[in-house]
Amino acid sequence: MTNNKNYQKTLFTFTGWFVSLLLFFPIFWMIHTSFKTELDAFSMPPSFFFFDATLENYGIVQERSNYFHFSMNSVILSFGSTFLGLLIAIPAALAMAFRPSKRTRGTLLWILSTKMMPPVGVLVPLYLIFRDFKLLDTRIGLTLVLMMINLPIIVWMLYTYFKEVPHPLLEAARLDGANLWQEIRHVLVPITFGGIASTFLLSVIFAWNEAFWTLNLTASDAAPLTAFIASYSSPEGLFWAKLSAASTMAVAPILMFGWFSQRQLVQGMTFGAVK
Repeated sequence: MTNNKNYQKTLFTFTGWFVSLLLFFPIFWMIHTSFKTELDAFSMPPSFFFFDATLENYGIVQERSNYFHFSMNSVILSFGSTFLGLLIAIPAALAMAFRPSKRTRGTLLWILSTKMMPPVGVLVPLYLIFRDFKLLDTRIGLTLVLMMINLPIIVWMLYTYFKEVPHPLLEAARLDGANLWQEIRHVLVPITFGGIASTFLLSVIFAWNEAFWTLNLTASDAAPLTAFIASYSSPEGLFWAKLSAASTMAVAPILMFGWFSQRQLVQGMTFGAVK
């Protein structure tokens, strides 16, 4: 029996490492290619170790584009859309979790169904609306779009977390004279902080990685890092080494943010799993 358990543990460990390395390999290859010349990046078979490493691609990327401008747009759009989404989603999820009606389930399904709609289906009308209201290539306009596309996920995640909160806790707060705002601030948010934090992190990541809307509704002023990466695709072809350097610079901030926030993310994902 002991040998069987050790075998299973070894198998699970090996499988976990194999899957992790498989998922990490594209990131490794992107960073690896960013230190190559364009000639080495196109070489066949690809060179893993024997090539002349260079930082030239990062210098060219810095000279060609204002990385700070694109990165600041990404930060403002990602965090701004997430904060705005939470302001709307917390009361909505709270109402559906603690004051459900006959239409609550249908409303939740309808909210989630909007994520199944292909974005290109509403691109033209949304583009025309943004044009008429002077919101094209503006941070405000893109913040609203990113908030709307992530709002269904935010509402659903918060709803599942709020459903785990015992109702007697809020009833006790009401008996003590707490109003709705005080219930949310002093009872609900502290209890579900892990879930709210994980929702916040995922929304930031989704907004940071959004490319379709950022490429179609921006040009230069509000363009985030996804547009920064796309600028290295030209009619003359793809410059793989420079594209890899630009991609590395674009994903590095969100990778570090996710790495340092992994504790809150895991805590939120497991909220309510253990009573």
